[in-house]
Amino acid sequence: MNVRLQPGETAPDFTLQTDTGDTVTLSSLRGRRVILYAYPRAMTAGCTKEACDFRDSLSELQEAGYAVLGVSPDEPGKLAEFVERDGLTFPLLSDPEHKVLEEYGAWGEKKNYGRTVQGVIRSTFVIDEEGAIELARYNVKATGHVGRLKKELGLTS
Repeated sequence: MNVRLQPGETAPDFTLQTDTGDTVTLSSLRGRRVILYAYPRAMTAGCTKEACDFRDSLSELQEAGYAVLGVSPDEPGKLAEFVERDGLTFPLLSDPEHKVLEEYGAWGEKKNYGRTVQGVIRSTFVIDEEGAIELARYNVKATGHVGRLKKELGLTS
């Protein structure tokens, strides 16, 4: 059974390489609220839709005090292509061994076109200023997810 993080639990800390080759450490973002979203693969239709929705909502999220990070098993070079192709304006994190994805419960069995496979479970986590899970959503749909998230965070009516 997969781990499922619950509100109030400490978000697992991590250091991952970004699309630019830099690293991001979650604990270095203490004092800010963080939206960490896990997606299966760069430059696929659903993942592009979700990333572009985050890009298009980024200024509103940042004004509300959130940093946005995307994480997938893609290598940094593939992430850099994704950022360039779609004009993404927030860091994408590379987790090719899916260690962080597993710690967050965003890796495991899922259905893909009727078959059971191992892979990324599209998920989103809101982490508070102290590093605790504020919200954990698993098996989210790419389309409309950012709008629903903004509503849950009280950013839209």
